[in-house]
Amino acid sequence: MSHRPLPGRRSVLRGSLAASAALTLPVGLGAAPAFARSGRPRAGWGVQAGDVTADSGLVWVRSDRPARMIVETSATESFRNPRSWRGPLLGAGTDFTGTTRLHGLPSGEQIHYRVLLADPDDPRRTGEPVTGTFRTVSRHRRDGVRFLWSGDLAGQGWGINPDLGGYRIYDAMAKLDPDFFLCSGDNIYADGPITATQALPDGTTWRNITTEEKSKVAETLAEYRGNFRYNLLDENLRRFNAQVPSIVQWDDHEVRNNWYPGEVVATSDTRYTEKSIDVLAARARRAFTEYFPLSTARPGAEEGRVHRVLRHGPLLDVFVLDMRTYRNANSADDQTVDPRGILGREQLEWLKRELARSRAVWKVIAADMPLGLVVPDATENRPNFEAVAQGDPGAPLGRELQIAELLRFIKHRRITGTLWLTADVHHTSAQHYQPSRAAFTDFEPFWEFVSGPLNAGAFPASALEGTFGPERVFVKAPTASNVSPAGGYQFFGEVDIDGDSGELTVRLREQDGTVLFTRTLQPGRVGQ
Repeated sequence: MSHRPLPGRRSVLRGSLAASAALTLPVGLGAAPAFARSGRPRAGWGVQAGDVTADSGLVWVRSDRPARMIVETSATESFRNPRSWRGPLLGAGTDFTGTTRLHGLPSGEQIHYRVLLADPDDPRRTGEPVTGTFRTVSRHRRDGVRFLWSGDLAGQGWGINPDLGGYRIYDAMAKLDPDFFLCSGDNIYADGPITATQALPDGTTWRNITTEEKSKVAETLAEYRGNFRYNLLDENLRRFNAQVPSIVQWDDHEVRNNWYPGEVVATSDTRYTEKSIDVLAARARRAFTEYFPLSTARPGAEEGRVHRVLRHGPLLDVFVLDMRTYRNANSADDQTVDPRGILGREQLEWLKRELARSRAVWKVIAADMPLGLVVPDATENRPNFEAVAQGDPGAPLGRELQIAELLRFIKHRRITGTLWLTADVHHTSAQHYQPSRAAFTDFEPFWEFVSGPLNAGAFPASALEGTFGPERVFVKAPTASNVSPAGGYQFFGEVDIDGDSGELTVRLREQDGTVLFTRTLQPGRVGQ
């Protein structure tokens, strides 16, 4: 295996990041006043990088007051001869968050960066710098690619538990030193309040760190912003963000469970005074674009595009889908004509074009929902469905029609090296889709791998639906519903692409990093 390790990254964390750990704690959570510069801006929520390419990357920060964002980069953690980047002015309009695009970077190199926040009225007055690092994409195949994916954070009321050490799964992921982390949606649970305690089945008590914004369902922009800030109270996550760049997509819980455009919240749900999902989604999208570094979404914009493609050299393209914004209404999903589907026509055509023009060995389709797993949307009057499958194993119906069109396109254009990664269902599994088992047969075999949750309730395995012929090759899931993170069943996945052979190996891992399942795929095949 020729994937080159990244020796500089962890040494940075042990050095400059560890030394400034107290400085990255939000106010009220243990910040050391001896190190603080009184009256100067503080970056107490850490830093994060995202959507890194061969010559660019986005760096994010949040200030505690109005400030000018300044980023310095260097080839070494000593920051000798740093290059300086003047970032945006951070203010209340973006909840004091901001992102700076770094460009003209050397490919395949470790980039050390530090963010300084300057008083807008006196640029000489700066707060303590906060440091991070990321590796730009290598243009050389021999370097290989390694990344992780998962989703579903702080769900079902299971938040940051100091008794368990918080979101410990991020430390296990950091030890693998990935090139990036793909977060497959449900980054927050805006519809899931977090209380101080929850009773566990064994009679013990789960304790949560709590905040005002997480005490109710999110409706206002301030409440959605507070949901994103909540996760950044966790030291493990802040440390991970400073070490590993991200590719982030969203799903339903960034807004409300199982939402779709045009939906109106039922009058019986008295938790919500704002009943328009479109209004709630616009506020959530704005907060989402403010709190993550996305190349297609400007912080503070009402309309930020989530779907995009990230190119990682000759070995990998990642196609990030948005299966939420353009979908039709959840229904019985048994219609025989469905032009809108789960992606919308415009996004589907975009995906076809990008897949056809990709020259990467592997084409990862990052979906925020699974294809062949039945995900119900329970209602009082009828059995609606939330994802693609609706339980009918026959010919494609409803949203399956759009997926059938895509799979047919991949086959007839002879597009090689596709595989699907997703989260959402709160267990981990591997499904192989095979035409010989399917009602719809005009496609080539492919794999779908599921991981998650990161820190949320775990649930039994979803039922499979046979339209595309899935076979569940591996699954690990509890038999009970909403098992807390204290009970285990927290998962992430790893993808490792060898630079010499081009082989792609998927490993499904538990919270502590233990490998549960491994599958190696061969390059250059239309289906396998």
